[in-house]
Amino acid sequence: MVAKNPITPEGFEKLREELHFLRSVERPRIIQMIATAREHGDLSENAEYHAAREKQSFTEGRMKELEHKIALAEVIDPSKLESDRVAFGATVKLLNTQTDEEVSYRILGADEADIEKGTLSVTSPLARSLLGKEAGDEVKVRMPGGERTYEVVEVSYK
Repeated sequence: MVAKNPITPEGFEKLREELHFLRSVERPRIIQMIATAREHGDLSENAEYHAAREKQSFTEGRMKELEHKIALAEVIDPSKLESDRVAFGATVKLLNTQTDEEVSYRILGADEADIEKGTLSVTSPLARSLLGKEAGDEVKVRMPGGERTYEVVEVSYK
């Protein structure tokens, strides 16, 4: 059985937009680059031609990857969810019990995760340990820098 990939409506739309751009803008541009390079003669020593072919290969691979991700996408709108427990789409405010530092993360699909923007992949160790927890619960998480203990301060869906 193939696992579905949870994603927000916004994340799904970004994947679709990138695929559309690659198909309708980038692919035709690369085909034109290859045609122009071919006109320059001997292809064996034509760096322009080889660079365009390499770009074409990368673009076609990315399009296949996006098509696969879109096919497996399970679009979940977190704004329609209500729960006191942590699940996909939740924004979780945590207190690091060792440092008293508060952090807030939104738990999203792997394609949307960006720690710099405060989003975690639902498959990350921290997110997995938080799933099903509610405000007041404590979780111990093995992180690259060692084990950390967090208290769940707040769970919300936006």
